Amino acid sequence: MKKVITYGTFDLLHWGHINLLKRAKDLGDYLIVAISTDEFNKLKNKKSYHSYENRKFILESIKYVDEVIPEDSWEQKIHDVINKKVDIFVMGDDWEEEFDFLRAYCEVIYLPRTKGISTTKIKEDLFTLA
Repeated sequence: MKKVITYGTFDLLHWGHINLLKRAKDLGDYLIVAISTDEFNKLKNKKSYHSYENRKFILESIKYVDEVIPEDSWEQKIHDVINKKVDIFVMGDDWEEEFDFLRAYCEVIYLPRTKGISTTKIKEDLFTLA
């Protein structure tokens, strides 16, 4: 079984996220999604609209996702790859080269972002409508 892992906040879930999850799942047999906890988001100076538990619930309902785990720190990626026996680490290409250190443990693939959509764009559009 080929295992794939990806990381993200996955707040304000949109079709770009679903596209990433589908393409990640297409690379293997089992997709693990690590989502930033609310506490980790605070450390990153990020705030999510949805709580960790609600984001986890949403992701668990997506047919491409086999397992959802919490992301508590930047450093946990090596630990997750080793302990979950991950074959492929996937991130959007806006993170190009950031996680190349994981190549010592698994294949690293940066997928192109879906054009025309992002959480930032949604937030900007909602702010303009207000």
